[in-house]
Amino acid sequence: MGKYVLRCLECGLRVADAYTNKCPRGHDGLLRSEYSCELSLRKLGGIWKFWDWLPSTEKPFVNSDAMPATYKSEGLARELRLRNLYVSFNGFWPERGAFVETCTFKEYEAIATFQRAYETTSRILVVASAGNTARGFAQVSASCGMPVVCVVPEKALRRLWATKEPSHVVLVAVRGDYPDAIRVAASICDACPHLFVSEGGFRNVARRDALGVVLLDAVFRMHVFPTHYFQAVGSGTGAIGVFEQATRLLNESKNMRGMPRLHLAQNLPFAPMFRAWKARRSKIIPEDTADAEIRIRQMYADVLSNKNPPYALKGGVYEILRATHGEMYGITNEEAKSAQKLFESVEGIDIDPAAAVAVAALIQAVERGVIRKEDTVLLNISGGGYKRLNESHLTCLLCKMDATIRALEIEEIVKELQECIKGHTQRATEAGETLNI
Repeated sequence: MGKYVLRCLECGLRVADAYTNKCPRGHDGLLRSEYSCELSLRKLGGIWKFWDWLPSTEKPFVNSDAMPATYKSEGLARELRLRNLYVSFNGFWPERGAFVETCTFKEYEAIATFQRAYETTSRILVVASAGNTARGFAQVSASCGMPVVCVVPEKALRRLWATKEPSHVVLVAVRGDYPDAIRVAASICDACPHLFVSEGGFRNVARRDALGVVLLDAVFRMHVFPTHYFQAVGSGTGAIGVFEQATRLLNESKNMRGMPRLHLAQNLPFAPMFRAWKARRSKIIPEDTADAEIRIRQMYADVLSNKNPPYALKGGVYEILRATHGEMYGITNEEAKSAQKLFESVEGIDIDPAAAVAVAALIQAVERGVIRKEDTVLLNISGGGYKRLNESHLTCLLCKMDATIRALEIEEIVKELQECIKGHTQRATEAGETLNI
């Protein structure tokens, strides 16, 4: 056995990683990475500090200082009368040691995914995103020189910027919503499988293991497991990643006791996992996603919208909530906005709408008496520091579309993308750069 293998949670099959995102036997359960080495802190930058439990076997070529900044809260803790409230800040806040230049923990996913792709496939990644994920991949692409196709809804273009010129990003805008972007991205990969490969979404072990670094960093700083863990979720990929890294820690360390109780939050009015969980259903039914387009437009944190999250499958959100005696929260726009203002006023840094949903869930839990004053709580601020970033960095919008999807057939779209890739390769060659294709 090498450094890691992938195990199907449904049938137990173990396979070597060839950028494998689904069980070769066709099972729908998640694959989980299993590492042969114990965790030790590496003298590497950013999340690579936890290289032992990230799906890479080579020296990281994706260099970044992006990683969580865990600190013990004073302001919010005082407001909520909590003695042991810790914040995992995942954004840009140099004074706290946070250097995530896209201001979202989605950047961790991109770092680990590009490294995994570099080691296991020669194909070009295709990423479907509601905005934040594409921003993370564009930023990391600009740093490492690997090309990527980002497929996003047109309305998400305002979220697409980077602090470096993303010259190797092919941007495709879809006239529709996030599920439409997912559909188009999948069609591109199916139509030209020798050139393009789906990044994988929640099935991509690199994304989940990288997001789980939030817990690893917190535990190393706190020296104990948190009793409670709070996070806002759209797909739940990050929460699953936290659960998986916690499981590894429990299996490895005799000093760790008790899995953190997961508290996951969605933004009303579109909150399919919240509705299913409150009804104690193991599956999402059509009523949970009814009038999705209308409800998504009404959300304050629309990046948390996902019509088909990994809720019911083996290893998914329902299972990890059951395993941790967890809870889900439905947060209104007003509650999220109020929590956002409170956090900035007492902690001194701005946060994005999705992170505000997590803060509002913590407030709800405290008000309901779910948390005791002495409990150890970890709050995942999944994005923030936009104002602080603008004080010291110039950003560039990814406003030039390489292709806009209207009524084109998928074959025409692929032809356009192939020409775009050739164009990007030619420009890079003329500039003396080397693209990893």
